[in-house]
Amino acid sequence: MPPTLASLVHHSALKLTVRAGEDRLDVPVRWAHVSELADPVPYMEGGELLLITALKLDAENPEAMRRYVKRLVGAGVVGLGFAVGVNYEDIPEALVHAAEEEGLPLLEVPRRTPFLAISKAVSAAIAADQYRAVTAGFAAQRELTKQALTDGPEGLLSALASQVDGWAALYDASGAVVATAPEWAGRRAARLTADVQRLRERPAPASSVVAGPDHEDRVELHSLGTGRRPRAALAVGTAATLGTAERYALHSAIALLTLTTERSRSLHAAEQRIGAAVLRMLLAGEPDHARAVAGDLYGGLLDAPFRIVVAETGTAAAARERGETGGGDALGVLAEVVESAAARSGEAVLVVPEGERLVVLAADGGAAVTACCDHAAGLEAARPGGTTREALTGADEDELVVGLSAPAGPIAASAAYKQAEQALSVARRRGRVLVEHEQMAAGSVLPLLADDAVRAFADGLLRALYEHDATGRGDLVASLRAWLSRHGQWDAAAADLGVHRHTLRYRMRRVEEILGRSLDDPDVRMELWLALKATSTD
Repeated sequence: MPPTLASLVHHSALKLTVRAGEDRLDVPVRWAHVSELADPVPYMEGGELLLITALKLDAENPEAMRRYVKRLVGAGVVGLGFAVGVNYEDIPEALVHAAEEEGLPLLEVPRRTPFLAISKAVSAAIAADQYRAVTAGFAAQRELTKQALTDGPEGLLSALASQVDGWAALYDASGAVVATAPEWAGRRAARLTADVQRLRERPAPASSVVAGPDHEDRVELHSLGTGRRPRAALAVGTAATLGTAERYALHSAIALLTLTTERSRSLHAAEQRIGAAVLRMLLAGEPDHARAVAGDLYGGLLDAPFRIVVAETGTAAAARERGETGGGDALGVLAEVVESAAARSGEAVLVVPEGERLVVLAADGGAAVTACCDHAAGLEAARPGGTTREALTGADEDELVVGLSAPAGPIAASAAYKQAEQALSVARRRGRVLVEHEQMAAGSVLPLLADDAVRAFADGLLRALYEHDATGRGDLVASLRAWLSRHGQWDAAAADLGVHRHTLRYRMRRVEEILGRSLDDPDVRMELWLALKATSTD
């Protein structure tokens, strides 16, 4: 431990005598400083033992001494050493009383004890304390390394918690608790998830100090990883500020966990390359080869019903149209969410960055698919002003868009991928974050008409009829809509319009003449009906 006033008083060679402040001798001394200035406060940092001979002080003036001592205490001076036999044969009572009133330890320094001897004693004690701290730090580093190699992160956390006399917790990339030591710290660590999330939003490396739940301890949070986005986080809770030895142990743990994280990152990248090969084989209709390449890496994922997720951002879609690549952090966040959920539930998941897209193959009904849907729902709920068709334009073009296939097996992987792409396209047009393929079949085709290309086609197809009606020479558009809605039944359509059926027949002939198309052709009738529906959504 660092030197204290008590250790200096007990130093046999210094012969110091306590004249005031006997109950505050356990305060650590950061340095011993000599100053004969009448006001040395501007040069103090706090924690000093100030040594004086009162060369420039009116040490017998009670009021002057009260002001002097009060300023020293306010500056954080922990003790005052007064050399007797130099300017004063004894410490003036005015100074003793002032020190007693402020509770400042006052030490009498005999003439035969030079100030240099006190400074050397303080310096030697500080050096010895630092040496002990460094030695303890190296010992802690060896122990942490040993535990990391033998028992992994869990063993390292246990050793760290013991070194700092507190608790430690490791969080994954999503901010979920992976491991704690001791076990009782699990609930305490879980209540810091929001603080870990805020830390993850800052570029690595990052750290912060927060009050523990219910303010029962002091918690340091540190991000782990060398990339722009932290891969994990470490929390350390203690009752007091960490000392030098504990700080060495903490920094060693951070370094070891970062190495572990980066090694896992490299392995993860290799797994992604294998996953990409497996996905290509599945999409090429070679499930047996895909199983052979995957081996045990993806467990039974390829043998059970799975779903395929295709995700991109508005930026990625625009970049693809320009022949560039892009995607932003949104895809990386989704990958972390899916992988963390799968890891916590012990299920296999295949995550493949595919250019500006992210492709996920996950078990149907599993935690990964659920986490993906929940993440999308949270993003959609957070959108200001609801979800509109224009939600992914302008300032919102970096938002995530996800398509989810129906359940499929290895043989139907290619079809499932196309389903996910179709759902992605619909999600983009509708301004949704996520659309499932089943929702497309269960819904109506009409929302699909809300597309600029479809509306442009409809406007071009019907423009001549609208221009005719605008001259007041008839109501061809309304007549066409009524006739198509009644499946070409003349009497029913004429009744809806309130006109004679011969009038309706004349109007339909005019429609054919103006458009240059035959209403007897079912394809023509279908196109006209869809065009009418598309223009009616404006």
